[in-house]
Amino acid sequence: MVPRLFNFFLFPIHTLFFHPEEYGVFTYLMSVVAVLNIVYTFGMETAYFRFATKPGADEKKNFNVAQTVVASISALFSLSFIFFASSFASLLNVSHHGNYIIWLSLIMFIDNVVSIPFARLRLHKKPVQFAIFRISNVVILTGLNLYFLYVIFDPQIGISYIFIANLIANAFYLIFFFRTLTSWRPAYDREIFSSMIHYAYPVMLTGLAGMTNEFFSRLALENWLPKNFYPGKSSAYALGVFGACYKFSVLMNLAVQAFRMAGEPFFFSQASDRNSRQLFAKVNHYFVIVCCFILLSVSINLDVLKFLMQNAEYWEGLNIVPPLLLGYLFLGVYYNYTVWFKLTDKTYFGTIITIGGALLTIAFNLILIPIAGYYGSSWATVLVYLSMMVGCYILGQKYYPIPYKILSDSMYIIGTSLLIYSVNEIKLESLYISVGLHVAIIIAFLAIVYGIEKEGFRRE
Repeated sequence: MVPRLFNFFLFPIHTLFFHPEEYGVFTYLMSVVAVLNIVYTFGMETAYFRFATKPGADEKKNFNVAQTVVASISALFSLSFIFFASSFASLLNVSHHGNYIIWLSLIMFIDNVVSIPFARLRLHKKPVQFAIFRISNVVILTGLNLYFLYVIFDPQIGISYIFIANLIANAFYLIFFFRTLTSWRPAYDREIFSSMIHYAYPVMLTGLAGMTNEFFSRLALENWLPKNFYPGKSSAYALGVFGACYKFSVLMNLAVQAFRMAGEPFFFSQASDRNSRQLFAKVNHYFVIVCCFILLSVSINLDVLKFLMQNAEYWEGLNIVPPLLLGYLFLGVYYNYTVWFKLTDKTYFGTIITIGGALLTIAFNLILIPIAGYYGSSWATVLVYLSMMVGCYILGQKYYPIPYKILSDSMYIIGTSLLIYSVNEIKLESLYISVGLHVAIIIAFLAIVYGIEKEGFRRE
């Protein structure tokens, strides 16, 4: 969570130094990288966990085979991108910037070469070392961004500074894992290799579908936004505004991911309890309340939070923030609902739902972007995660019924959304009065929630 939070605080710096059009190029390329990283790893992290933990398994041999596969794929793709950098730059609409492709190819190569060593740390239960490496990387990255942009900034170099900072920070991973990488011996065992590939490729496909849900909107805006939809502004400009304002959804996404990391072990540990289903329903209910608090607090305070982006050109896209926060709320509830297929070993339903979500992402963006631009894309996120949530709930009630508080959870979400809409319709010239009003509304919201839930709190 700490690295993600650090990355969130980099975006005010980036939006200060880069205009929306240039930031749009960065957003677009990083979205492509996020999708390609799934192909680079090819699901081998999960395969390594699965086969290295089998009774009697040779962990070192499994590590060597998994590392060989990932290193080979990474080298093949990165070298191809570097040798044909100009062609790929033209394909990605960044002609004359083949250097961007080179930087990103090297970044992806290092990222994925150390992915199996990071998995090994998790397997060997070394969370402190894992955290130190990750946090050190983001501290170095942040320091380099500050140095490049505030000390030696040259507008001619532009967003190359961000790519170079990422590359240098990632290069430290090679130092951190020096002993692991030098002890690795490229290996090929036909049986292990075949089993791993057979196990890994569905994981990779599911990962691609998940990344489609997460990043496709940013890729689609570049290509599906009608010409001159925003008068006098390019699609890259619109994508820059969208990408910057999208960052505010991280505030909900961090809460969702943190809960997911703590929640999954909890659900499995409680599964055998005879009251576990009632407990799961309560957990989801309180999760919805907390997410509604985040949704309200962020959405009605955008008039203050917008100053994180000191370039006012980005402010025009702030209307996408509430729907994106709502979408991630639905995603969090979906993760809670997935407990049914994890406990019944019907995980293939997760793959089906995720792929269905990817198809809906493409369809909704295709329909809504030409009509409403990036605002339509933000609502596509809401509709996709709502559909996944509802679909998972319906299937779950068939195979593993859990008495979720659907009515009260829905009323909290609907009530919070209506409150946000009403408050944001009130236009006050004084920022101080506006902040005071918003604080009063949040306090009133908490008081109402306590009044409704106090009996439940006391029983807990």
